[in-house]
Amino acid sequence: MKKILIVVAIVALGVAFFALDLHHVLTLEGLKSGKVQFEAWRTSSPVLVSLAFFVIYVIVTALSLPGAAVMTLAAGALFGLLWGTVLVSFASSIGATLAFLASRYLLRDSVQRRFGDRLKAVNDGIARDGALYLLTLRLVPLFPFFLINLLMGLTSLPTRTYYLVSQVGMLAGTLVYVNAGTQLARIDSLSGIVSPGLLLSFALLGIFPWISKRFISALQRRRVYKKWHRPRQFDRNLVVIGAGSAGLVTAYIGAVVKAKVTLIESHKMGGDCLNFGCVPSKALIRSAKLAHQMRHAGHYGLEATKPEFSFRKVMARVHEVIRTIEPHDSVERYTSLGVEVLQGYARIVDPWTVEVALNDGTKRKLTTRSIVIATGGSPVVPPLPGLDDAGYVTSDTLWDEFAKLDAPPARLVVLGGGPIGCELAQCFARLGSKVTQVEMGSRIMFREDAEISALAQAALTRDGVTVLTDHKALRCEREDGRKFIVVGHGTGEQRIEFDALLCAVGRSARLTGYGLEELGIETKRTVQTNEYLETLYPNIFAAGDVAGPYQFTHVAAHQAWYAAVNALFGDFKKFKADYSVIPWATFIDPEVARVGLNEQEAREKNIAYEVTRYGIDDLDRAIADGSAEGFVKVLTVPGKDRILGVTIVGEHSGDLLIEFVLAMKHGLGLNKILGTIHTYPTMAEANKYAAGEWKRAHAPQKLLAWLEKFHSWRRGTAT
Repeated sequence: MKKILIVVAIVALGVAFFALDLHHVLTLEGLKSGKVQFEAWRTSSPVLVSLAFFVIYVIVTALSLPGAAVMTLAAGALFGLLWGTVLVSFASSIGATLAFLASRYLLRDSVQRRFGDRLKAVNDGIARDGALYLLTLRLVPLFPFFLINLLMGLTSLPTRTYYLVSQVGMLAGTLVYVNAGTQLARIDSLSGIVSPGLLLSFALLGIFPWISKRFISALQRRRVYKKWHRPRQFDRNLVVIGAGSAGLVTAYIGAVVKAKVTLIESHKMGGDCLNFGCVPSKALIRSAKLAHQMRHAGHYGLEATKPEFSFRKVMARVHEVIRTIEPHDSVERYTSLGVEVLQGYARIVDPWTVEVALNDGTKRKLTTRSIVIATGGSPVVPPLPGLDDAGYVTSDTLWDEFAKLDAPPARLVVLGGGPIGCELAQCFARLGSKVTQVEMGSRIMFREDAEISALAQAALTRDGVTVLTDHKALRCEREDGRKFIVVGHGTGEQRIEFDALLCAVGRSARLTGYGLEELGIETKRTVQTNEYLETLYPNIFAAGDVAGPYQFTHVAAHQAWYAAVNALFGDFKKFKADYSVIPWATFIDPEVARVGLNEQEAREKNIAYEVTRYGIDDLDRAIADGSAEGFVKVLTVPGKDRILGVTIVGEHSGDLLIEFVLAMKHGLGLNKILGTIHTYPTMAEANKYAAGEWKRAHAPQKLLAWLEKFHSWRRGTAT
């Protein structure tokens, strides 16, 4: 009942405020028109008038009514800089605290009861950093003040802290606004508009947020670095840990802008993509595809033949491809660019010092202005009983392990139905292995639309892969020299014999051994960074798989630009990492490529969309190539040609996707793609025809009906 009465009172005061037309009084025009009368009252009763202004300001702020900003300007105009600042400073803080308490009393218990689990992290953060966070909001208002009062009331921040921080945090802004009000009060002619005092006041209004932001940044830096001793000078401008895609690009950019850069790598230059991932897998996929085409040569009017090959030679070719590309990422190349490359294990001992245990047994310590952590990721190995005893390979180790074999594994079990598992399962099936793919989820490639998952499973099954969805790996067993994996399905179990087992259930960031724990840098599956890729320490950045949120080589290179530029020039200008348009592809046959939203994501996010679809089986080049399979599916804003997302299934879909990536990045719609000349006959025409399908579906039917009548009239046949 008490809460109901308080709500009724608040509503009544709000209604009265508008019913009495006070919202028009609290405008610049209203205050200016009543200025003469107000000055007369102030002259006769200065204390009473000040008290009345103070009380009204408290009420306006406490009830979150419009007019507080105008009243702040009015305080300067009516009371002058000193007394106006005193009145507004205390009135605004008291009013804000009353609004804070009302929110806490009326709403906090119910909100915490309903959303306590979700708000736990927020409450923990407020308990730890609430005062600094509130000070940031007060000095650099990211939200309107009334929202800050309401939302902070839902947290566990102490009332006394809220008042004191508000009193201090709003003082500088109050001073600037009140000062502007004193200048506005002096305008009595056009020449007053360009007076130095007024121009200075408005200049202060403009630069105040920037000054506040710099102040908060300095305050945060001081707090973060308080227990560390910063060197007076540095050996390096930048130290990069990890020579995968993110690390290489970061070091390259640093060298191009003539910074002194050290790149540290403990294993192989080029990282996972060159040595264990993208490069070797695509080389093997190409060999497997050729073997598949030989078996199905009749599809092209040739005699089908069973491919005869040495698996050792196939794997030797994979390693030759790696060796051919290696010079692009080599120590020699980066040394020639001006990067110092050290081979060893790096450990960050303080925010500016990196200790390197070199592979030759010696140690070095480097001081640096900035550090970029680009340590990448590694395959996840599930904790299956008996797995170590049975033996397994991962997407990292199979290239060396299988290179020792004379033939591909006769019976291969692939754990995982993601992109890596699907690519390698199909690949080895085409090379002659009997492949069983085990996925605990209801479908493979679960991030894609259900129809894509079904298409991918059909393609793998067609190539001989036994795909077991809704099957969970339980344990591995050995029996008389034979190896089995036991999987559960429903209430039953199934034993599957294998010669080799490939774990492809995902990858995890490499987080340990680099000193992150000792520095207090937060890690939750990845290194936690802000939008600038900064960690807890503004001079330590993370990029690539170790930072997330995507585990793609091209995203790692994309992040590297932001990490390098912010690390080297962030004191002057910082850039937020942009993930608005991220493409990716799964290189099964047919390929699956996507950018932006698919249908299941649009539904999950309640985003309205239209679907336009073009079947590649109708494309001339695809028919000529014997690859007339797949489609282009485009999601657009209803009634408009703005692209929300694209999924392409078919030959070279990863290449075809780029036109849509460019269009989305630069805000080009389907009409622009339709109006672009595409070479005939090419696969890329599929993109234009998809745009044409959208145009046809949105043709102005009424106008076309009138045009039909017009042409009939021109022929003289109109009735």
